[in-house]
Amino acid sequence: MTTLHYLTIAEAGDLLRSHQISPVELTRGFLDRIEQADHQLHAYITVTGDMALKEARTHEAEMLRGEYRGPLHGVPVALKDLYATQGILTTAHSRLLAEWIPDEDATAVARLREAGTVLLGKLSMWEFAGGLDLQGPFPVARNPWNPDYAPGGSSSGSGVAVAAGLCMGSLGSDTGGSIRGPASLCGIVGLKPTYGRVSRFGVIPLSWSLDHCGPMTWTVEDAALMLQAIAGYDPKDPTSSKAPVPNYSQALKEDIRGLVVGIPRHYFFRADGVDGETLEAVETAIKVLEERGAKTKVVEIPSIEQAATVRQIIWASEVYSYHEANNEARRQDYGPRFRDRMTMGAFYTAADYIQALRWREILRREFQQVLEGVDVLATPTSAQPAGLLEQPPFTEDTVSGRRPTFTGPFNTTGLPAISVCCGFTSRELPIGLQIVGRPFDEPTILRVAHSYEKATPWREKRPSI
Repeated sequence: MTTLHYLTIAEAGDLLRSHQISPVELTRGFLDRIEQADHQLHAYITVTGDMALKEARTHEAEMLRGEYRGPLHGVPVALKDLYATQGILTTAHSRLLAEWIPDEDATAVARLREAGTVLLGKLSMWEFAGGLDLQGPFPVARNPWNPDYAPGGSSSGSGVAVAAGLCMGSLGSDTGGSIRGPASLCGIVGLKPTYGRVSRFGVIPLSWSLDHCGPMTWTVEDAALMLQAIAGYDPKDPTSSKAPVPNYSQALKEDIRGLVVGIPRHYFFRADGVDGETLEAVETAIKVLEERGAKTKVVEIPSIEQAATVRQIIWASEVYSYHEANNEARRQDYGPRFRDRMTMGAFYTAADYIQALRWREILRREFQQVLEGVDVLATPTSAQPAGLLEQPPFTEDTVSGRRPTFTGPFNTTGLPAISVCCGFTSRELPIGLQIVGRPFDEPTILRVAHSYEKATPWREKRPSI
């Protein structure tokens, strides 16, 4: 049998259901793994060991009675530390919330509990999902492929924990790439669903019109299982959608022959600012999709160059609006990186914000037109592989839009997007392939990503910890 902490969710689910392993055995295996390895990686802020074992015993008893909740029953997971968890410290990796213990679970957390998951703890992140503070209240997470390198953000601990076998799956949040970026840099799967597909109730906001919640896992199949549990309308979140929730796992059984993959070369594949090894790996991945029966078509999004500026104005304005009162009363409790980035929002006018919203509608319309002629888009997830941790996570070129951001346009437009590992650099750092689809067409992007994953060897490769 595969080492317990490197089982996939699907594999563990089969073993749990057939009583070949127990939830208690599995949970203890992960708690031992955390104790063994996390002092090097700092993925966790809070480990809920006693509570996890209590939950595992409850689920074990249910299974022995024949009360099976589904494929996540007894599966150990962890959460980015901006998901409210009843009775458990929730900090957003900030001094501002260093002692906050919510009295209610976020809806996505409650749905995972209903599905029978075991909560191992809360994971490291960038402060309020917007700024990496190397001198913050908790240690920063480190890339398991090389701890000198950054794991990406803001769902940094989630990417690290899944890649290093410190949990079986996690929930992250994504405002400009905060699920897909760490997924790419840590070599895992990260899924940003369509805006409104997953409730954000009880999730500390960064930017209300750009925030998305979604799963981070080792395989595409596992991402489909987790999305199934958390997707759907929530009356507590007025932005959540009433669109029907399909069977995501069923979609993985279909091949991709005849699907048309759009390749937006004019922005996502340009030479300036994009790592050469990344481009080579993604080009090879596209050939794999063609070998699997997909067709490719070069497409253009005329206004894509405006996307970074549009998102920056919306992001900064909404972030500042949420934090304005605390910025005045407790400014010293923010880390310098987040404080500086958040304060930029004070300098945008209402006219700037409204113009950005207008540009967003132009971008949405252009992507809609392109996706009428193709089934999905394929791009690199990140322009660069992981950099050294001590280097700033953002540059002025990135903020201003002079260096491309490949994840942000799909927060601005709300389209579903998934990152899957498509290779490694010469320094053994992961590279991500991004698949983007039509609104609420998560089944197709899961199907394409799963087909690619099954045809390549990357899921067999794990970091040495």
